[in-house]
Amino acid sequence: MEFKDYYATLGVEPSAGDAEIKTAYRRLARKYHPDVSKEAGAEDKFKAINEAYEALRDPAKRKAYDQLKAQGFRPGDEFQAPPSYGGGQGYDFEEVFGNGGAGGGFSDFFESLFASQRGGRPRGPGAGAGAGPQARGDTRAKLAVPLEAVYAGDSVRITINGKQLDVRVPKGVQPGQVIRLSGQGNGGGNLLLEIEYAAHPQFEVDGRNILYTLQVMPWQAALGTTISVPTLGGSVELKVPADSDAGRKLRLRGRGLPGITPGDQIVELEILAPAPTDDAQKKAYRNLAKAFGESV
Repeated sequence: MEFKDYYATLGVEPSAGDAEIKTAYRRLARKYHPDVSKEAGAEDKFKAINEAYEALRDPAKRKAYDQLKAQGFRPGDEFQAPPSYGGGQGYDFEEVFGNGGAGGGFSDFFESLFASQRGGRPRGPGAGAGAGPQARGDTRAKLAVPLEAVYAGDSVRITINGKQLDVRVPKGVQPGQVIRLSGQGNGGGNLLLEIEYAAHPQFEVDGRNILYTLQVMPWQAALGTTISVPTLGGSVELKVPADSDAGRKLRLRGRGLPGITPGDQIVELEILAPAPTDDAQKKAYRNLAKAFGESV
C-alpha cells in the first residue's frame, strides 16, 4: 500500500494547530461535498479529506502518524505497517465505520495504522497477531455515526468479516453510549459498539446543541436579511437582524439533537469581506470608507 500525506491532503503544515486543521477540513469538505460539487472526482476527494481529518483530529492517532512520517516516508512510497501496529482483539473489522462514516470507508493505509484503536485489528500486510479461532466473549469497538442518523434515528450499515449488518441508531444517542449486538462478537459472543459522532463538514456539537457558522455579506449584517440555513432536519429560513456584528449568535430552537429536552441549533455570524473585482465595486468600497470617516 502507499503512504499518505494527510497534512498535504488538508493543505496544512505539520505544525498546524487543531483549529487550523479543523478550519481547513471544513472548507474543503464544503467544497467537495458530493451534494454540492459537480467536479469530476469530488467524491473521492471528499473521502480523502475525511480520512485525513479523522487521522489528525484525534491526538493519539496524530501522534502515531507523526512518528511514522518523521521516518521520512513520502506520499506514494510503498508502506507496510510495523509489526507493533495491530494485534487488537483478533476481530477483522473491514470497516467498522461502515456507510455511517463521514465520506464512507477509509483506505487500507488508514486501517493498517488505526484499526486496533477502533476495537478491531488492521487489515492487509503487517496486520499482526490475532488471526484464527477466537474465544467466546464480548468484542468492543467504536462506531462513528453521522449526525443525520443521530437526529433521525436511522440505521447505519457496517461490514464485519465480510458480513453486512444494519445497526439501528437510537434517536438522540450520545457519545459513549453502547449498542449491544447479541451473538456478533468473537466466538458468538456479543458485539458492543461505543458511539462516537463522525466529523461533519458543516456542524459541530455542544451537548445536544448543534453549532453552525453562517457567512454573511457586510450589507446583510448591517441592513438585516433572511437566509436559508441548513439544519439536520432540512433547511429553514433564519432572520438576521439589522446591525448584527461578527460573532453574533442566533438560536434556532429545537433544531439540535433530540432528547427529553431537545437541543437548539446555534448559528454564529461570520462577516465576509469580498474582494472588489471591478471599478464600480472599488468605488463602492471608497464611498463606504468615507461614510465611516476613513481617508482613502
